[in-house]
Amino acid sequence: MSHVLAAVAWPYANGPRHIGHVSGFGVPSDVFARYMRMAGHDVLMVSGTDEHGTPIQVQADAEGVTPRELADRYNRVIAEDLRALGLSYDLFTRTTTRNHYAVVQELFQGLHRNGYIVPKVTTGAISPSTGRTLPDRYIEGTCPICGYDSARGDQCDNCGNQLDPVDLIDPKSKINGETPKFVETEHFFLDLPALADVLRQWLDTREGWRPNVLRFSKNLLDDLQPRAITRDLEWGVPIPLDGWRDRGDKRIYVWFDAVIGYLSASIEWARRTGDPEAWRKWWSADGEGKDARGYYFMGKDNIVFHSVIWPALLSGYSGEGTNDGEPGELGRLNLPTEVVSSEYLTIEGRKFSSSRKVVIYVRDFLERYDADALRYFIAAAGPESNDTDFTWAEFLRRNNDELVAGWGNLVNRSVSMAAKNFGAIPPVDPAGLTEADEALLATARVGFTTVGDLIARHRQKQAIGEAMKVVAEANKYLSEQAPWKLKDEADKPRMGTILHVALQVVSDANTLLTPFLPHSAQKIHELLGGTGVHAPMPVMEEVDDLDGGPAYPVLTGDYTVGARWESVPVQAGRALAAPKPVFRKLDPSIVEEELARLAG
Repeated sequence: MSHVLAAVAWPYANGPRHIGHVSGFGVPSDVFARYMRMAGHDVLMVSGTDEHGTPIQVQADAEGVTPRELADRYNRVIAEDLRALGLSYDLFTRTTTRNHYAVVQELFQGLHRNGYIVPKVTTGAISPSTGRTLPDRYIEGTCPICGYDSARGDQCDNCGNQLDPVDLIDPKSKINGETPKFVETEHFFLDLPALADVLRQWLDTREGWRPNVLRFSKNLLDDLQPRAITRDLEWGVPIPLDGWRDRGDKRIYVWFDAVIGYLSASIEWARRTGDPEAWRKWWSADGEGKDARGYYFMGKDNIVFHSVIWPALLSGYSGEGTNDGEPGELGRLNLPTEVVSSEYLTIEGRKFSSSRKVVIYVRDFLERYDADALRYFIAAAGPESNDTDFTWAEFLRRNNDELVAGWGNLVNRSVSMAAKNFGAIPPVDPAGLTEADEALLATARVGFTTVGDLIARHRQKQAIGEAMKVVAEANKYLSEQAPWKLKDEADKPRMGTILHVALQVVSDANTLLTPFLPHSAQKIHELLGGTGVHAPMPVMEEVDDLDGGPAYPVLTGDYTVGARWESVPVQAGRALAAPKPVFRKLDPSIVEEELARLAG
């Protein structure tokens, strides 16, 4: 057994999440975590809502509420959606807890002591009407390089060049259209160049990463610049230095505090279990966590924060880099084992855009369709290594042709025939198994090695494809053996053997598909006469802040129960009832209905 951290990107709490979001951070991380638990590893899966930054402040102002009230609302919405999708978090929390503030401030102070956080006077854009800082991406103007008239203050989407807001021609605020005022202001910067060598050495040791992620990350090291980690804001983590901590106009910037959430959530989880030091099993580079592995799941727009920024923070805090230094009170901390980035999911050929209403929110999807139908599409056809287009026609086809007509049909006809003819799982004929019987059973057994290895290497499309090949072989076997034709009493032992073999493979295939389809896996376990928890599910709990702050909801669960990653012999004589369909066949009319919704 080893300790495995599943660190899942933190959804931003300014609105509900859409299916493009969960195709990047949600389903892939849960498939991995569920498999690793089933394979016997001690998994800690953590995340939460990312709740600081200017966008939340701006949206709260527009709605006439406080940033905390806005974050409270969407923290609950997002947590409810992720629970309904079956994402098995050990702890899904938030960045507005006092525990999180304390951990962020500890890393800030450790980096500052080691010389990796330095003050610098810079030029910032201010809104003349509010006096607040305007983030670079909230400023638009004409690109000074190519002339594109909708370039952002951080980058031109037309020519791809990095920009500074002060360089834009005729800059305007995207919030209210006013011309920003550029003023000098003092802020703290992360000295990334001083950490470039240690980052390069670490990246050179990475094996098995998706090539695009590793290549992109190494290229970033060629032009690292100091990066501002504080902003002129009222909403965020206070700066923990004398002369700064009580200032109401300066805060630690959201990109710095959000990545630290992986560590703070792990510490919060440990504190809630009654063993405050338990987090070290996954994080301590010098102690019991030195052999732990950490896998970080996100969409490709977040690669830089996880393959460069977060490792830089961890390295600097641990006293590594050109400035040396000493580890802080948390000790030397583990760097990521792998950054698992997904590409983009588009919808009907267009980019997701909440503002343009080109979107399918998770909660709207789950009101009309089953969670496992969405999980199946993401696993089988999602943006694992290439941008992928979600179309309603393809969703309908995969649901009806693969889930219903393939897997659902195998379960239904196997259990139905056994229940009708035997009332229970039939025994194997003492005459033994045929070559065809043995071949199918062997195919299913091999699946545990093949599918498991692919999930462990983050090849989930191939993994679910291999699992569905077992399903296809079992359907073929039933069609060739045709047990329904064995109607004479003398043929009944052979019919029983065929159905016993089929039900064994249904059981094995159900285990292989459990990480992908946990809701239906529990149903199928029960159809086979099983009792107890097969696929544990997350629950939402209302908890008190550990340090006296406001109460809030978290996702958590007991994942010590459930199926193991192995073939378990089905028990002859276990009672079976006539099954109910596991998956819903969808009417083709949903395609036109959903396209009409998308068109508004």
